[in-house]
Amino acid sequence: MKANEIRTAFLEFFRERSHKIVPSAPIVNKDDPTLMFTNAGMNQFKDFFLGNQVPDNRRIADTQKCMRVSGKHNDLEDVGRDGTHHTMFEMLGNWSIGDYFKEEAIGWSWEFLTEKMGIEADRLYATIFEGAPEEGVPADEEAKQFWLRYLPEDRILYYGKKDNFWEMGETGPCGPCTEIHVDTRSEDERQTTPGRELVNIDDSGVVEIWNNVFIQFDRKADGSLESLPEKHVDTGMGFERLCMILQGKKATYDTDIFTPLLKQIEAFSQKTYTGSYAPDAKIDMAMRVVSDHLRAVAFTIADGQLPSNTGAGYVVRRILRRAVRYYYSFLDINQPFLHQLLPTLVDEMGDAFPELKKQADQIGRVIEGEEKAFLNTLENGIRRFEALVPTVKDQQISGQEAFELYDTFGFPIDLTRLMASEQGLSVDEVGFEAALKEQKERSRADAIKQVGDWTVIDDQTESRFVGYDQLVVADARLLKYRTVQAKGKNQYQVVLNQTPFYGESGGQIGDRGIMKFGEQTVKVLDTQKENDLTIHILSALPEEPTSEVHAQVDTKLREATCQNHTAAHLFHAAIHEVLGEHALQKGQDVRPDKMRFDFAHFERPTDEEIAQIEARVNEQIRRNIPLQEQRSVPIDEARNSGALMLFGEKYGDEVRIITFDPNYSRELCGGTHVNATGELGYFKIITESSLAAGIRRVEAVTGAGAEAYLNDQLTELDQIRTQFKGSTDLVKSVGNLQEENRELKKQVEQLKSAQAQNVKGELKSQFEQLKGINFLAAKVDLDAASAKDLAFQLERELDNAFILLASDQGGKALLTLAISKELTESHDLHAGNLIRTLAKEVQGGGGGQPFFATAGGKNPGGIPRVLALAKQMVSA
Repeated sequence: MKANEIRTAFLEFFRERSHKIVPSAPIVNKDDPTLMFTNAGMNQFKDFFLGNQVPDNRRIADTQKCMRVSGKHNDLEDVGRDGTHHTMFEMLGNWSIGDYFKEEAIGWSWEFLTEKMGIEADRLYATIFEGAPEEGVPADEEAKQFWLRYLPEDRILYYGKKDNFWEMGETGPCGPCTEIHVDTRSEDERQTTPGRELVNIDDSGVVEIWNNVFIQFDRKADGSLESLPEKHVDTGMGFERLCMILQGKKATYDTDIFTPLLKQIEAFSQKTYTGSYAPDAKIDMAMRVVSDHLRAVAFTIADGQLPSNTGAGYVVRRILRRAVRYYYSFLDINQPFLHQLLPTLVDEMGDAFPELKKQADQIGRVIEGEEKAFLNTLENGIRRFEALVPTVKDQQISGQEAFELYDTFGFPIDLTRLMASEQGLSVDEVGFEAALKEQKERSRADAIKQVGDWTVIDDQTESRFVGYDQLVVADARLLKYRTVQAKGKNQYQVVLNQTPFYGESGGQIGDRGIMKFGEQTVKVLDTQKENDLTIHILSALPEEPTSEVHAQVDTKLREATCQNHTAAHLFHAAIHEVLGEHALQKGQDVRPDKMRFDFAHFERPTDEEIAQIEARVNEQIRRNIPLQEQRSVPIDEARNSGALMLFGEKYGDEVRIITFDPNYSRELCGGTHVNATGELGYFKIITESSLAAGIRRVEAVTGAGAEAYLNDQLTELDQIRTQFKGSTDLVKSVGNLQEENRELKKQVEQLKSAQAQNVKGELKSQFEQLKGINFLAAKVDLDAASAKDLAFQLERELDNAFILLASDQGGKALLTLAISKELTESHDLHAGNLIRTLAKEVQGGGGGQPFFATAGGKNPGGIPRVLALAKQMVSA
């Protein structure tokens, strides 16, 4: 069976057993603060398991895009080394939300694998939980009894928490599990060593394929387990591993999921993929890494996460750069290549995941832009690393050296670690973290934010948002509250049974305002969404938690936010008209003071296009178009209506449609808006810039914000006019000033050049011969550019020259060193290395190439010592 046929067979099997087939959630987890990426199929159903929501069908099945590259579940380092680990992978799953439990889950697993897929029964082993007495959890004898219907007792094995107690993270739903392992070895191998002896020891012949988790606990922040009100089933089967077994392969990379990519890599690199997993098979490993990492990067970008320097975007950039480093170092590819594989990936997976197909051009441009940027510095970074290796002490690259690779050449610490391990070296990561100082530890991005447990006041689980229709609720009740740590300070969070406060989501900032608990008034500092729960962040905890709650949104801030959110919709429609249908939203940040909007476009919009977009939005504002809001619209009906839907967003079975003229703007949206476009007053774009390859960013203001912006611009213009003594032709006056400035600059440059020539004549008389070298070390009164130019002139006019010029520029020392290229070889002189030593005398640092380098320092008093030390270096 082909991979696509296997995926379909699984979903149809459970559809026939009354399961609702749902689409994969986005791979980038935007709704759960405890997770950066979706790392398991159950993530999107977390609220069901916690009892915060009730599904319309208690039986669900899907295939989920997953990533395991950070935090507790991290497979990045194993990718390419073996035949089963991946960064991005598919998890086939069937779910029971308080419906069936162990008996049906085990029975259907057996039926699907043996009867539907034809796996030989005597090749299967099951593991069950041995129990944890210290936590009051007994051995799972119930699961064993059900397995005995299908397996002999010697193929049912007990294991501990590491293998058979599943937890999504440090907190959340969890429970014992039963895993199914398949013995894929030959008959001779099976006769030699029983499969039961190879379970859970990472043997490539006996592979875990399916995990049935029986969710019955909630892990609290203090480590304790609390029983859930209902029992659930959460299963996950590795799609890639299932394909490997059914297609009779020894590695997932040998299946038709990866072979088209590997064949294209072979063709491009002119190297052969042999399928070897030997430690020295670097070419094979590189091909596996590239094919795997392409999938991870493409799917995350398709779901709206662009490569960046923070958070999930930083992880995506790390993965992409890791792929570039592998194809550059081991496949001898020194041009952007990863994006050229994308059409093959789209051909293979585009039907199952249409977001790939519809955004292929955009994804390719983003990847190509990132590749070009990293390739520009990679070669120099690798050379720097290779130069470091011979100087390493105690088999460890220092934290400062690792930081230099990170800061100067864009090497993530795990890339430095990988390259070091290939040389048998380690990295001083503690020193690296110290060198980072206040920079965030971006490689460990999966930290849990929650500290402390909820104090429950009311068992009601539903928290209803009423803020579309009212900004004040006078009779709310407190359901629960807690204290958490945020940036080293206590943060107080509460949940109400009904709230007018909008929780930050969809790019719209959360509401602020006040709450009254009896006589106590506290400020609502922010409102956040945690899954589908609205969390209010307060300035203090309620003194009387059981009292009636008066909740009131800051009307002024809400109205300003509504104006900017509506402006985002009008702007989105306008760029479709002016720039084209490809100009889709890639992110937004809607606040009371401004709107920020990121969108796909391959080049900078012209000034004329910006003016057209702005004029089109203001035209809709003047039309005073009334809001048309439709709530609880079935998703299929919404899709058929032509409403704009965004890839990477998670939509439920029912959605909300916001329309401002059906012929102009209609989008799915959960945010708040004005009642009519005229409330915006005026729309003004204030900045337009590039965010990433193929992604543009616009910031704009409306209403009072636009008025304030225009007034500030006019005030500044009046101040400029005053500087020109009330000139009526300000453009001409500024032009004249610029022309005068250019002439003055020319005169200054001429004077500098003449000064440098005078200095040059003086310096030529100061050269001395040291061991056959024309040596000069002198203090001059020149800026950096002039010193560099003079050093190059002197070096060209003299053979075997060593020229060091030092100057005091405004209380800072400037060092310029030029060495004839023949000396760098014959006398083993390296300007970049020498300048670092010299710079210490002026309390500074620097670097450069073998024949030219510069440095700066904060102590020009050390210049005489620099000149003397340079002479010692040449004389030695």
